[in-house]
Amino acid sequence: MADEANRVAFIEIQSRLIETTGKLKQVQNQIRAKEGEKKRAYLTMEELRQLSDDTNTYKSIGKVFVLEPKSLMLNEQEQKYKESETAITSLQTSKEYLEKQMAEVENNLRELLQQDPGLAHQIMSMSVM
Repeated sequence: MADEANRVAFIEIQSRLIETTGKLKQVQNQIRAKEGEKKRAYLTMEELRQLSDDTNTYKSIGKVFVLEPKSLMLNEQEQKYKESETAITSLQTSKEYLEKQMAEVENNLRELLQQDPGLAHQIMSMSVM
């Protein structure tokens, strides 16, 4: 009876571990993407700042280039930069939460395996085959 309960608990913990790992990887990928957007916006702002105010600037919209004032282009890039920073901060908070969850799940798994060495032995024999 206790052996079956431990096996069910192991399966539940294992599924939580897999789920948390997937979410953590997804958040890490989102952070990388936002950091790329932030860097692109920063580099574009730096290039725009070097141009004189009377320079014609064009914005790409699909296959079309539209003439836009430099100030508007600069404001758009600043807005993208700020939005990326905000998103990264939010994603970092999510990442920290998921890392804490991951540590908790790993501790639960470790405790379960220490409580039932027979279960640990069964798991090891299953993974070797």
